[in-house]
Amino acid sequence: MQMVNVGFGNTVVAGRVVAVIKTGSSPARKLKENAKAEDKLLDMTEGRRTRSILIMDSGHVVLSSALPETVTQRMAALSAQTPIRDLLKETQAEDGNE
Repeated sequence: MQMVNVGFGNTVVAGRVVAVIKTGSSPARKLKENAKAEDKLLDMTEGRRTRSILIMDSGHVVLSSALPETVTQRMAALSAQTPIRDLLKETQAEDGNE
């Protein structure tokens, strides 16, 4: 399970993020309001300005003070590291079997 930092040390499970969107649009505000009404809003901004909204596969909406580009880059870096970790695990398993 890989965690992605969404600002101020707050993390979410990277594999459960469906989308990262900007906050300026009317649909984004509506999404935020609906999530709050359904008690599925997680505010991880630590009182700072909301810059991105993460939509989770569970229907939860996460508010972040990190820019959408920053969150996306962090997620891309995690996914780029995954194959290397898998290769290392396979190599170690093969070394242990010999």
